Amino acid sequence: MTLPSPKANFYADLDANLNGLRTQGLYKQERVISSRQGAEVLCDDGRTLLNLCANNYLGLSGDEKLVQASIDATRQYGYGLSSVRFICGTQTVHKQLEQALSAFLGMEDTVLYAAAFDANGGLFEPLFDEQDAIISDTLNHASIIDGIRLCKANRFRYAHNDMGDLELQLQAAADKRHKVIVTDGVFSMDGTIAQLDKICDLADKYGALVMIDECHASGFMGQTGRGTHEHHHVMGRIDIITGTLGKALGGAMGGFTAARREVIETLRQKSRPYLFSNTLAPSIAGASLSVLNMLLSSTELRDRLHANTAHFRHHITQLGFTIKPGTHPIVPVMLFDAPVAQQFAQRLYALGVLVTGFFYPVVPMGQARVRVQLSAAHTTAQLDQALAAFAQVGRELGLLKNQE
Repeated sequence: MTLPSPKANFYADLDANLNGLRTQGLYKQERVISSRQGAEVLCDDGRTLLNLCANNYLGLSGDEKLVQASIDATRQYGYGLSSVRFICGTQTVHKQLEQALSAFLGMEDTVLYAAAFDANGGLFEPLFDEQDAIISDTLNHASIIDGIRLCKANRFRYAHNDMGDLELQLQAAADKRHKVIVTDGVFSMDGTIAQLDKICDLADKYGALVMIDECHASGFMGQTGRGTHEHHHVMGRIDIITGTLGKALGGAMGGFTAARREVIETLRQKSRPYLFSNTLAPSIAGASLSVLNMLLSSTELRDRLHANTAHFRHHITQLGFTIKPGTHPIVPVMLFDAPVAQQFAQRLYALGVLVTGFFYPVVPMGQARVRVQLSAAHTTAQLDQALAAFAQVGRELGLLKNQE
């Protein structure tokens, strides 16, 4: 009898694990679109669907003006740099974008990364060591968690958005040299906005720094869209901001860290994702500059986004669905059961609405949902179309038993 080889066992184990995910309703399917990102998208099966699951908050991902700005930057600076920044990968467009982001966010300096995941992954290890303490919200993004794991600093976790527990953790870290409170500005699965005003007060009380991830806030949170720190009136009190160019700010890719000069210079010298990753494509940098200029000239897109958000939140609640409360354009429609979330998303797809079901391990066990994300590109008629589809599927699956 021939025994299976160790290699065969490896692949068999992977296949068994994948089958287990399918059986549990936890397997993630990828939808393929063959058009630009927008309020509607053309899928590879030839169907046009209303899109409610993109991070395209300001509706700019397929905007023709940004497409042209990207083409113009490509013509001037080329397709790519074939280099990292400190060798020969820095162009004037990268420095201009860093300066523009610094001014927009109200920070002293900014450094660009290939992705926001890299910005968080490369942040903590160069700045903090075993003498220091990182106090992190339990629901922080995976990139923050991974970045902290790469660092030798002492780790403290506080219950999600719980200021009492945050103060307890600050007290527990009292003997550490440097302390930094780390939080998402907006939490991507729930749309919860961090209590930055209270966090800053606690940071002042205990001599801690404050770092926020603004991936789901930059461009539309706050009176002029500068982010969660503007929303909570704490601009000037935040020490480090990380964020992305891949959501509201155009939707391509690229990340950034903004802070005081000493922090940014240290990251340029020591942050491994910055030192060892290719330069952000000049087409993205050029288009991102155009986005910031648009946001400085008008709040129209931001205002439209918030009107759409209020409309959808009000009417989805009236239908009888449970949503996470708040004002953010992330609207989690809670279904609690993973297979139900999958089935709900598939049925909406059949009705012409594109959403994604989220379940463990992306969200806690028993907290499955479909996450709706509103955009400034949506019309009221499109939102009403989506609401009608939600109502139909809710009735079909017995989730809206009191609805006719």
